[in-house]
Amino acid sequence: MAKLWLMPFMMSNWRASAPQLAYYANAVRTPSAVVFTRNTSFFNKLPAEDIWRGVTAVSNAGKKRGRGKGTGKKVAKDLNRGQTIGLGKSNCIWPGLNAPIIRGNELTHQQKQSENLDREKSIISLRDSMSNFKLMKLNPIDRGWSGSKMPGRSIGPPDAVGEENFNLFDTRVLENKIVFIMKGNMGRKRRYSVLSVTGNKSGLAGFATAKAPEVRTALRKSKNRAGQKLISIDLYENRTVNHDFYTAFGKTKIFVFKKPEGHGLVCHRAIQTICKVIGIQDLYAKIEGSTNLQHIVKAFFIGLMRQKSYEDIANETKLHIVERQMAKNGFTEIKASPLQDLKISENDQIIDFMQFTLGNKIVLRKKKTPPYYVNTKGHYLFECKAEKFRNQSIVRLHKLVNSYT
Repeated sequence: MAKLWLMPFMMSNWRASAPQLAYYANAVRTPSAVVFTRNTSFFNKLPAEDIWRGVTAVSNAGKKRGRGKGTGKKVAKDLNRGQTIGLGKSNCIWPGLNAPIIRGNELTHQQKQSENLDREKSIISLRDSMSNFKLMKLNPIDRGWSGSKMPGRSIGPPDAVGEENFNLFDTRVLENKIVFIMKGNMGRKRRYSVLSVTGNKSGLAGFATAKAPEVRTALRKSKNRAGQKLISIDLYENRTVNHDFYTAFGKTKIFVFKKPEGHGLVCHRAIQTICKVIGIQDLYAKIEGSTNLQHIVKAFFIGLMRQKSYEDIANETKLHIVERQMAKNGFTEIKASPLQDLKISENDQIIDFMQFTLGNKIVLRKKKTPPYYVNTKGHYLFECKAEKFRNQSIVRLHKLVNSYT
């Protein structure tokens, strides 16, 4: 805070009397106005590259009017190609060149950076590209959803916080896009927005969104924030959800169904990536409405957190929960019972468990059109021959009958 005193500008040829000099002397000693000044601006908050871009760049409106035609000319030979200020053997931070002068309320001092393997690899790839060196293609397992783009790819576990580390965690990128923000001094500024999810494949996961001027910074911030926002998710037999459920966020509606072992993940690729990170192996999900990626992620996590155990559902409905397993010839098993054993009268109805967990919602399913060969005589004979092999229990009885005859 700077203190300013009010005093008129005194010319060299101006003469004052003794009372006037005494008056101005008292005015100098006693402050009559206090002005608050700001010691920071975008000149000392941004690195040199961004400041020079703001000086030399032309706005989009100016480009349309023919301004800045000479700014985009390329130099015949770039002598600094493959070299970055502050990266190399010394690997230092230089305030005003590769880092802002002020970060927050603290001055940035020259210091040595921590070793970053990703930056070293980027420098090596740039130098190799100067000698026409082609990088090898990604492994199909690690290539993500489409080609060499980031969504679907693994970026490793979050960074350690003190003594706590995330060795068993794996982070996957779900969305990587470019967004713009309007600044009063820099104009239209480009940033990268990254949405990622991390988990230990044992029911512990979290997701977060981060923005930064560079892709690497946004990826690092996103995975570290996801590691700070972990959610514990209850799994059934460590492979699927507890029950079917309906969830929604915004205009996105998701119907999730519990499936038996070996079914796999039949769902949207974003939900499939989240399930692999959490540890869900068998699941079917149907999306209705908007397919906004961030809404899909939020809706799915809301549904996972709202799951109920069999005991909670039994106490809420005051009914026994019984599961009939068709793979075991209709074997029934009691999963949970209410705290107080209640007798069901004849007028009581058995509640459909699936409709109870879905909130009486029905999935929109289109009616399948029969193929062209359904009404033919040959297909009718084929169905008659294959009838005895249609169900597993009937096939067992048929084999037992044939063994005794």
